[in-house]
Amino acid sequence: MSRSWERSRGRHRPRRRVGLRTLHRRTLAKLLAVGVIVAALAAGGATAFASDSVRNAIAGNLVGADRGPGDDAGRGAGEIRQPAVAPVLTTMPPAGATGTGPRDAVGTTVTGGQLRDVALRNADGEAVQGALAPDGRTWTATEPLGYGSTYRWSGSWVRDDGTVTPLTGQFGTLDPARTARATMNIGDGATVGVGAPVIITFDRTLTDKAKADVERALSVRTSRKVEGAWAWLPDTADGSRVHYRPRTYWPAHTTVTVDAPLYGMDLGAAGYAAKDLSSTFTVGRSQIVKADAQSHQLVVVRDGKTVQTFDASYGKESDPRRVTRSGTHVVMGKSQKVLMTNRDYGYVDLPQYWAVRISNNGEFIHANPASASSQGNSNVTHGCVNLSTADARSYFGSAVFGDPVEVVGTTQELTAADGDIYDWAITWADWKSMSALARAS
Repeated sequence: MSRSWERSRGRHRPRRRVGLRTLHRRTLAKLLAVGVIVAALAAGGATAFASDSVRNAIAGNLVGADRGPGDDAGRGAGEIRQPAVAPVLTTMPPAGATGTGPRDAVGTTVTGGQLRDVALRNADGEAVQGALAPDGRTWTATEPLGYGSTYRWSGSWVRDDGTVTPLTGQFGTLDPARTARATMNIGDGATVGVGAPVIITFDRTLTDKAKADVERALSVRTSRKVEGAWAWLPDTADGSRVHYRPRTYWPAHTTVTVDAPLYGMDLGAAGYAAKDLSSTFTVGRSQIVKADAQSHQLVVVRDGKTVQTFDASYGKESDPRRVTRSGTHVVMGKSQKVLMTNRDYGYVDLPQYWAVRISNNGEFIHANPASASSQGNSNVTHGCVNLSTADARSYFGSAVFGDPVEVVGTTQELTAADGDIYDWAITWADWKSMSALARAS
C-alpha cells in the first residue's frame, strides 16, 4: 500500500448507493417528525405555527440529522425548538376604546411578573373597586362603571427580571341617549302581609327580549323554603311591570331579599337601565280576612285563629256595576280619610273614614254609618265592604300591605279589569306561563 492510502485510512470511505435501509436512524426519525408537522398543517391541526417558525423547525430537524452524538447534548431526537416568548401586559378594554358598557368585563393581566398598585379612576379621580388575583398577575374591576366617563389606568408592572413598566392608558364608557328607570313596591326593612306581591315597575315599555334579560338578572332569596315565580303583567301606558308571588301565601315570619342588578343593562329601545334595585323585607304575622257576602260578615283570622268578626254590607247584587268582586284581593294601603267620587251615582268627594284599599277599582273596607242598618243582613253598597265606625277603626289598626282579603259569595269575579294587583286571581299554571323566560323557551 502507498503512504497516501495509509494517511487516508479511517477517513476515506468508498462511495456506495444510499437507500432507505441505510439511512441513519436519527435522520429517519427527524424526517418523520417533519412529515408529521407538514401533515398537521395540511390538515388544519389545533397547533398553530408562524410560517417562519415552521421553516425554522423543519430546517433545524434536517440539520440535526447530520450532527454527531455529541451535538446539542441533552436534546431529544426530533425536538422542535420554540423561541422564547416575551411577557406581555393586556388591558381590557384596550387602550383608546370607546363605548364600553358599564357591566362589560374590565381588567388588566400580565403573563410574567406581577402588578403593583393598580388603580382605575374616572374623570373625577374616583377609584373603581377591584380585586388583585393571588398570583398578582390579574386585576379585575368588581363594580359597574359610570355612563359617559373616561377611565385611566395607573400602577406598574414589575417583570420577573426586575424591569418596571408603568401601567397607563385610558378608555371611555358609553353615554346612552335614553335610560329606563325602575322602582320596587316594597322598601328595605318593611313588614308585609302573607299575600304581598313584589312588583318592579319600569317607566318605559320593554320588548320581550328585554323582559327576558331583566328576568334572568332578578333573584329572590328567602329564610324559609318558598316556591315562587316572576310574571309579566300586561303593559300599561306608564310602562312595563313584573310581579313575583309565591305559589301559596308566604310563610309567616319569613325574611325575603330581592336583588335586581339592572344598572347598565341594555334594554333595547327602552334605553339602558338607570340603577340597581334591592330590598330586604319581612313577612309578618299571617292575617287573612274572610269576607262572605252571603253571610254579611267579615272575619279576621290571625295566625290560624279567628280574632275578630264584624257585621258587614257588600255591593248591591242587582246592579252588576256595584257587585263586590269575588276572589283574593290584597290590602294595598289605608287612610283615615278618603274622598270618594262616583258621579254616575251622584256623589263627589264624599269623605269616608278608616278606609283600607283592597283593589284599584274603588273597593275599600271602610266605615259607613249610612249603611249601618244593612250591615249584617243585606248588601246595599256601591262595591265596598261597609262596617260600623267602631269596627272599621278596629280592623284598620291591624291591616298591613299584602294581607289577603278573600271575598266569596258574589256573582262577579276579580279580574285584570279591577286594577293593578289581581295576582291571586291567576292560577299557578297560568302565572308561570306569564314569565318572559317561559315565553322565550
